[in-house]
Amino acid sequence: MEKAEEELERRSKFLNSLILKKKSVEEKQQNGDLNVRVRASDMPFSLQNHAFKCARDNLDATMACGKLDSKRLALVLKKEFDSTYGPAWHCIVGTSFGSYVTHSIGGFLYFSIDKVYVLLFRTAVEPLNH
Repeated sequence: MEKAEEELERRSKFLNSLILKKKSVEEKQQNGDLNVRVRASDMPFSLQNHAFKCARDNLDATMACGKLDSKRLALVLKKEFDSTYGPAWHCIVGTSFGSYVTHSIGGFLYFSIDKVYVLLFRTAVEPLNH
């Protein structure tokens, strides 16, 4: 009976490794060579990819100077999404931060790129009544 349990454990580990490899390949295909890892999202893939490319381009440009400019990256992403997808986008960038936000449906993306974490989200805009 012990041999059967060992064989079952061996097969289970093998199948688990295949699943992890498949997930890794799918993630690389989706994100290309951008070195991106999605942490949480309810954003459509097209918007996610736009954010990844924008972040990667900006990071490459600023890292050429040798230092992360998290404020600049946050501003670039916010302005890009405001101008492309409408107002009320917010962006937080850093290597360590906490957050708890309310967002519009389909407007939330939390990802890491290299060792930088990015939280991009949209809120609803309501007109003021005077």
